[in-house]
Amino acid sequence: MATINFGGVPETVITRDEFPLAKALDFLKDDTIAIIGYGVQGPGQALNMRDNGFHVIVGQREGTPSWERALKDGWVPGESLFSIEEAADKGTIICNLLSDAGQIALWPTLQKYLTPGKTLYFSHGFGITFNEQTNIIPAKDIDVILVAPKGSGTSLRRLFVAGGGLNSSFAVFQDATGKAWEKAIAMGIGVGSGYLFETDFKKEVYSDLTGERGVLMGALAGIIEAQYQVLRQRGHSPSEAFNETVEELTQSLVPLVGENGMDWMFSNCSVTAQRGALDWKGKFRDAALPVLNDLYDSVASGEEARRTIERGSTPNYRAELEAELKEVRDSELWQTGATVRELRSRTSENVEA
Repeated sequence: MATINFGGVPETVITRDEFPLAKALDFLKDDTIAIIGYGVQGPGQALNMRDNGFHVIVGQREGTPSWERALKDGWVPGESLFSIEEAADKGTIICNLLSDAGQIALWPTLQKYLTPGKTLYFSHGFGITFNEQTNIIPAKDIDVILVAPKGSGTSLRRLFVAGGGLNSSFAVFQDATGKAWEKAIAMGIGVGSGYLFETDFKKEVYSDLTGERGVLMGALAGIIEAQYQVLRQRGHSPSEAFNETVEELTQSLVPLVGENGMDWMFSNCSVTAQRGALDWKGKFRDAALPVLNDLYDSVASGEEARRTIERGSTPNYRAELEAELKEVRDSELWQTGATVRELRSRTSENVEA
C-alpha cells in the first residue's frame, strides 16, 4: 500500500507495484471466477482477467445478444461459457455484473449457489446498499466484495489493451473467510485497474448515482442543451452552436484537461478565454450547488433507487426508453452532432489517405 496526497489529503491506494499481477494470480489460483452477465461491465472484466491468466467462465442466457457476443469473444459453450445457473454452481467467486434490475430479478436463483465459503462480487453497491428495496441480503457465511472501475467496461478493455488501466474503487461488505480484503484487491488488479482506492458499498453507490445524474451525464447533457438553445435563439447557425458547445469540448478541451488539469488549460488559452472562464465559473458553481445537494439528498434517501427500480421493472420500460432516446436523437442538437461527426470522419480518412 502507498499513501498518496490528493490535493493535500492523504489517502491509501494500492498499485501494481504493491500488489503485482503475479501475487494476484497466486492468491486466486484455486478459484473459478464466474462472470454472471455479459452486458456493460461483463465483457471488459472477463476478457481482461482471461488475458491476465485467471480461470474465468461466463454465465449468460443462451440465445440472447449477450450470448452471441460472448461467442464472438471466444468463450466456448461447455468449456468457458455456460448457463447462468451452471456458471454460478461452478464458480467460487461469483461476479454479479447484471444490471441493477437484472440483479433483483435473478437474486432468488443466484443465492442458491452461494454456498458457504464462496465469494459474491459486485461492481456497484446498489443491490446491497438499498437491500430493503432489492431484497439482496447475502448469507453471513460468504465473502461479499466490490471492485468498481471508474468508467465503462468498454473503456476498461480499451485501456487494458493499450497497456494502461482504469482506476477502481474496492470495498468489503462481508468477510466470512478472513481473506476478503486481499481477494478484492486481487480481483481489482485482475480486471486491469490502474490503481485501487478503498471505499464502502454505500459511498460507492452514493457517489456513482450522484456522478451519473450530475457532471458525468445528466448535468452535462442539460448544460449542453441550454447553451445550444441560447446560441440558436440568438441567431447562430446549428453548426456554429454545436461546434462551440460540444465539438470543442469533447475533441479539444476535455482531453487536455484530463492530461494536464484545469489550471493548465486556463494558463494555455487566450487572456479573453482566461478571464471569461475565471470570472464565470463561480456563478455556474453557485447555481449548481443547490441542485447537486438536492440530488445527493435524493440518492441518500433511497428515492433515486426507488424510482430506478420502479421504472426499470415496468413491462413497457424498453419502449418508453426508446421513445425518450428517440426524442434526444431526433433533436436538432444531436442531428447536427451526427453530421459533424460524419464530416470529422471524412477529414480523418482524407488525412490517413
